[in-house]
Amino acid sequence: MPNRVPWEPGFSAGHEVMDRQHQGLLAQCSRLADLCPVDSSAETDREFDAAFEQLKALARAHFEAESSLLAQAGDAELEDHRVECEEFDFLVGEVGTTENFDRLELQRFIALWFAGHIAGSAQRLRERLAGRDAPG
Repeated sequence: MPNRVPWEPGFSAGHEVMDRQHQGLLAQCSRLADLCPVDSSAETDREFDAAFEQLKALARAHFEAESSLLAQAGDAELEDHRVECEEFDFLVGEVGTTENFDRLELQRFIALWFAGHIAGSAQRLRERLAGRDAPG
């Protein structure tokens, strides 16, 4: 079974653009789940691959916007965020590919990765946007 990560109140960063982007990323993970039928075909494989490319593009745009917002908020741990973004690029570009994993495994991994990113990012953004620079 594919992983579906529903939006939860704890995922809210309290920032409309970031919350909308996070919801869009989870929706794209669900789109990938929809394209993981038991019996895949060349057509569903192509659709999955196109949706995966779209997810990567959404993620990169999101990471840029998130980095900018964190920089504006004076985030002392901005470099950690940049490392996380680079890690994602490496994982989906080199490791988490359809050459190395079947599409169902890839979808499960990506959904879990984004669930972790969104949960951590939301907390961090709430703290930074509230003017605190340390977890409280």
